[in-house]
Amino acid sequence: MKPIYHYSTVSEALDELKELDFTYDYNIYQDEIIKNPAEHQVKHVYRYEGNSDPGDSAIVYGITAASGKKGVFVSGYSANTDDEAAIVLAKLCIENSDNQCRT
Repeated sequence: MKPIYHYSTVSEALDELKELDFTYDYNIYQDEIIKNPAEHQVKHVYRYEGNSDPGDSAIVYGITAASGKKGVFVSGYSANTDDEAAIVLAKLCIENSDNQCRT
């Protein structure tokens, strides 16, 4: 299943994902994504693009783990990101485009 794309604010994205039981905070436990990327799938992608400042751009991933755990990861949206977990998630989206997201 390809993920569902949404365009909203970060707080709206987090509220919507919480309603869908995506409650685990992968920003705190991002090593789980980095060490075991094949165990995770991106189900929802929310993008927020600031009107005037590219630094306001953000992406929120709704992620499910093979264990059934559902959580979120929030990252700045930039081609120059150095956040390793965000890079892994973007790579997952590209490499597994049959059942993952495309950017």
